[in-house]
Amino acid sequence: MNLTIELPDEQQAALSSKAREQGVSAEEYAHRVLAHDLEAAEQRPIWEIIAENMKRVPSGDLAALPKDGLNQIDHYVYGAPKILP
Repeated sequence: MNLTIELPDEQQAALSSKAREQGVSAEEYAHRVLAHDLEAAEQRPIWEIIAENMKRVPSGDLAALPKDGLNQIDHYVYGAPKILP
């Protein structure tokens, strides 16, 4: 099936930029986004969606997360003082 979508220039530029980041064509990127959205419509369990999304997080970004992030969430999210152990 072929589908033609008219996009405003700024959306077309954003699509092209995202595709370049992924190393694929704009058409392939749009196909992936649409396929992902259609899969999500199947109402999979949230833990499956989270696990899938986490696979796309670069390992360097995961390594940069604070080791005490779970215990000190209010500090990192809201700037609250750290809780002493």
